[in-house]
Amino acid sequence: MASKAPPRIFSPTRRIAARRRALALQQQPDAPRYIHEDMVEDVLERLAFLRFEPKRALVIGDFTGQLARELASRGAEVIEAEPAQGFDEEAPFPFEGLDFIASLGTLDTVNDLPGALVHIRKALAPGGMMIASFLSAGSLSTLRDVMLEADGDRPAARIHPMVDVRAGGQLLQRTLFADPVIDHRPLKVGFRSLERLVGDVRAQAMGNVLADMAPALGKAALSRAHSAFAAAGESGRTVEQFEIITLSGWKK
Repeated sequence: MASKAPPRIFSPTRRIAARRRALALQQQPDAPRYIHEDMVEDVLERLAFLRFEPKRALVIGDFTGQLARELASRGAEVIEAEPAQGFDEEAPFPFEGLDFIASLGTLDTVNDLPGALVHIRKALAPGGMMIASFLSAGSLSTLRDVMLEADGDRPAARIHPMVDVRAGGQLLQRTLFADPVIDHRPLKVGFRSLERLVGDVRAQAMGNVLADMAPALGKAALSRAHSAFAAAGESGRTVEQFEIITLSGWKK
């Protein structure tokens, strides 16, 4: 019996467009990249703790290039892959026998997350390791509330659903990773305007890429959004929380 196709939650076209826009915005000298910098720092800390020094690595989605440079400086052969440039995480990888694969900020917007994890595991050599980090449930709670207030009696899906820690653990077990580790950490950032928050979200490729597009906010709805954003803050600054989940496991 043929397996069922995964549900179409996200639009691959919108996803690629959002990542291309983020790559362009990242060329600006003051571009926000604190989410990816946090992920890169965490990956390097995990590798140091495990005393694991990969010789052949694949880095997916790190538009800062920081992780690839660091691994290369330690003697690793590094391949970089980017969904905006044609790399398809939901198809078999064109690489195999890798010691290490890092995926940063991309797996939360694939339609077939179990399938993507299976492709990662298949691309690893025996004894190889995966670390995948992305935004998880609990992220952008302030922005969600602001958008609900703006939409009023007709709420629209403006922020996509996200994986929680429990589901992350089940995914690693389902995709046969050995010695799985699942954890998450909050990153809180203060913003002086709604526009800056939305701009940071877009510049780091974290925006809405749902298959069903929400209608644009009208003038009245936008005014309600600004009022709700200001009301959620204190002393002119509103705090938003980003929850980063990290899944790691080995191929035995």
